[in-house]
Amino acid sequence: MNELVFVSGASGFLASYMVKQLLHEGYRVRGSVRDAKKTASYAHLTELPGASERLEMVSAELTTPHAFNEHVKGVTYVLHTASPYVLEVKDPQKDLVDPAVMGTRTMMEACFGVEGLKRVVITSSCAAVTDEPRSDHVFNEDDWNTTSTLDRNPYYFSKVQAEKAGWSFVEQKKPSWDLVAVNPAMVIGPSMTKAINTSNQVFVDLVSGKYPAIVSLMWGLVDVRDVADAHIRAMREPKAKGRYVCVAESLKMRDVVSIVAANGWKKTKIPSLGLDSALGTAIGRLAAYAQPKGVRSYLQTNLGRELHYDNAKIKDDLGVSFRPTSESIVETMSDLAKWGHVPKMG
Repeated sequence: MNELVFVSGASGFLASYMVKQLLHEGYRVRGSVRDAKKTASYAHLTELPGASERLEMVSAELTTPHAFNEHVKGVTYVLHTASPYVLEVKDPQKDLVDPAVMGTRTMMEACFGVEGLKRVVITSSCAAVTDEPRSDHVFNEDDWNTTSTLDRNPYYFSKVQAEKAGWSFVEQKKPSWDLVAVNPAMVIGPSMTKAINTSNQVFVDLVSGKYPAIVSLMWGLVDVRDVADAHIRAMREPKAKGRYVCVAESLKMRDVVSIVAANGWKKTKIPSLGLDSALGTAIGRLAAYAQPKGVRSYLQTNLGRELHYDNAKIKDDLGVSFRPTSESIVETMSDLAKWGHVPKMG
């Protein structure tokens, strides 16, 4: 196989698994990081089987004009994953929206007119689908988040704007390649590095006392390895088209706590007080005012609501199968323990 795949943000939690799978399947890979001279930041990639022969690392900064122009020459596919993922920032426009949107636009412009390029796959998010669960609705690819703003759930807003920038570019420029978006929910699973991604941090917080009680929250969850596989399937599957909600299952916080506790972490500071009731939700929404702005927005729009997604399209079109969520949670916890982020089972 001689096809070359470009992966932006290649050292990230999700992208690292894309690189691993691509190399395993025989592709040549060109990955971008902010500074390729800092080889220690992506040593886990260069140590992968096949990396010495088929992996090239290059430097690219999301907000730098023309950052990807030279890097996408000669590629058959592009997987664009690079985008900031944090709930709390000082300046939402500068720290979230600008790099997310500019990164997408920069990538689209770089890819325009590239000979031999077949498809661009962007990592969007279920944040672009909704920022407010509705207990009476099952979300799918037709849903768009129309309620987030710079003040309300700014991270969610950045994902909406970034994905829309991609679709707008394709509609206006009509490139020779097509665009596909993968929209994962909360991405969990073992990490290839010691760094903790934002989603896995939730599990660290669960056992360290950051959650004083079990509240009425519901999370859409999906294993990082399944999300990586979904991107690669979306990349090469001829009938892949449009957006793909990428969620294995939605679980209530109480269910997640039960799984974690039952698998060795019961004696940690994991919450046991139950406030997942109407009264508890009212208390939680009031208490949210004491939280930083980003966390406050999330709690006030998610507490007390059920969250459900329809993943039929990604299964039918791409043949994606998802790991059992309980297994992903246990593997996440075991991996966090391996890196020293949570206590070891015992």
